Amino acid sequence: MGVRKSLAALGAGGLLALLPLLSAACGGDDRETLTIYAGRSSTLVGPLLDRFAEQSGINVRVRYGDGTDLALAILEEGNNSPADVYYAQDVGAFGALKAEGRLSELPQVILDRVDPTFRSPDGVWVGVSGRQRVIVYNTDDIDPATLPDSILDYTDPEWQGRLGVVPRSDGFPEFVTALRLTRGDDFARQWLTDLKANDPTDFPNNIAAITAVANGEIDVAFLNHYYLFRFLAEQGDGFKARNYYFTNGDIGGLFLVAAAAILDTSRNRDAAEKFLEFLLSEEAQGYFNEETHEYPLIEGVEVDPELQPLSQIDPPDVDLSDLTDLEGSLELMRETGILP
Repeated sequence: MGVRKSLAALGAGGLLALLPLLSAACGGDDRETLTIYAGRSSTLVGPLLDRFAEQSGINVRVRYGDGTDLALAILEEGNNSPADVYYAQDVGAFGALKAEGRLSELPQVILDRVDPTFRSPDGVWVGVSGRQRVIVYNTDDIDPATLPDSILDYTDPEWQGRLGVVPRSDGFPEFVTALRLTRGDDFARQWLTDLKANDPTDFPNNIAAITAVANGEIDVAFLNHYYLFRFLAEQGDGFKARNYYFTNGDIGGLFLVAAAAILDTSRNRDAAEKFLEFLLSEEAQGYFNEETHEYPLIEGVEVDPELQPLSQIDPPDVDLSDLTDLEGSLELMRETGILP
């Protein structure tokens, strides 16, 4: 199966699910225009893009959608793509774009803003915020001290019908890729098969999964850490779900990054570089920290005290730049029935 077909298989609705280009700032047609394909929620990053447009004087057009759908769109559009920047929740689809020669090398001054761990070794994408994979559990039914200390143990029959997964979330395919890298395809295939045998509930998105946990429909779900904090801000401490963090280097505690890249066909290279510089500014990094509850990736920005301190995070030894074989992970997920 080719890159385009594998990307299409992950998207919930293919190209029809993509939203049209939206303007993040009004302005005259004589202004420079930057087109961003954003595989992130408009409610999360829209206000930040508005800030950039206002401060820079650059007219920003944003196409929001699923990150893999947007990567597929870029590949299908070819040299006619209007996109200048690809901004995604995870790095999985960057490998497909790189394989097609669609990403251009970034200036070293931008790359040097983050630790080499959080950027492409060949300089074609840079991480802008971080998140950790966690287990979200129901506080009425689960004592966190009794939870397995490895995600691999959730194939035990005692978890039959009690857990939820979001297979179309970018984070889950990346986890599967990391599992394949660290334990091999045969191990990953068997683990996914055993997980499927426990009849996990398949959710269309992370919000639906954490809501089901809080409502007691399931006991646990595999998610990213920051979804919880949106609900705590709205509903307070009475919200009946919490994060369980892996602190032992387990593969379940994979630390992922949202990242951005400039396309090879960008017609507004200068504006694109300014946008990436903005994402890595103290202002934008503070926004991620305070508003979206993600981890800032540059030095000098204090981490939200509600988050697990970075010093306590012990992620698995996985090079994020190696999480690029999206096609292989999708095939394995389909083969085992985890991806419908």
